[in-house]
Amino acid sequence: MTDAKNKNPNELPDDEELPAPLRPRRKGIYILPNAITLAALFSGFYAIVMAMNGRFELACIAIFCAAVLDSLDGRVARMTNAQSAFGEQMDSLSDMVSFGAAPALIVYIWAFKDMGKLGWIPSFVYISGAALRLARFNVNIGVVDKRFFQGLPSPAAAAIVIGMIWAFDDAGLRQVTNLPWVVWTAFGLTLFAGLSMVTNAPFYSFKVVGARRTVPFVVLVAIALAIALISQNPPIGLFAIFCAYGLSGYVVYGYKRMKGKPVSVIATSTDEPDEQGLHR
Repeated sequence: MTDAKNKNPNELPDDEELPAPLRPRRKGIYILPNAITLAALFSGFYAIVMAMNGRFELACIAIFCAAVLDSLDGRVARMTNAQSAFGEQMDSLSDMVSFGAAPALIVYIWAFKDMGKLGWIPSFVYISGAALRLARFNVNIGVVDKRFFQGLPSPAAAAIVIGMIWAFDDAGLRQVTNLPWVVWTAFGLTLFAGLSMVTNAPFYSFKVVGARRTVPFVVLVAIALAIALISQNPPIGLFAIFCAYGLSGYVVYGYKRMKGKPVSVIATSTDEPDEQGLHR
């Protein structure tokens, strides 16, 4: 007779069987946010095709449509509780096409194609900056102050370059490769946008502004003025607003430097007093 004390406690009685192992739940793909991301990707592709056919106005409008769609997919995913790792990767790839490759190719076709290899420089700097910006964003997403972007976000950089093209095209300037001052203006502005994406300057993210958070009255006044400016002349209005935003990060950086405040938006520890407000 077997001693009860020597019996293995993990051993099941003869009349009991182990339960069948649960099959891992199959992960699905959420249709709504990813459909919006695909629409943004198509807008970037459409913009490239239109630029190849000399329809720069339509190309510019398509990039701005991609920017609007890009701002919606993440919000829709959070509102419908449809966030996923697949959606995050899809969004990054779409951004690389719509706000990296597309603006670089469009501005090259528009202004730099007759410059030879020299014309490759601003377009390649821009597309490289977009790739580095997106890679750094994905890596640092958990340690960045949500109130600020580290470097100029790629949709805003694309809006600066594309807004410039749209403003010149709307002014009636065609075949700008024969206008040196326009070409060199585009050269400098494309370099500025590309390099701004990889700086450490803090650009306000507007992520903390939502339907449930109150804002000062002056913010509504500023929104009304922006709408009025855009309605008067959409190409120039959008270009001016995004140029102002592209300079705002450097203004904030200089102000914090002048006041002796920390300028980095990266937190390495939640215990440091200088990093209060991060990881929230």
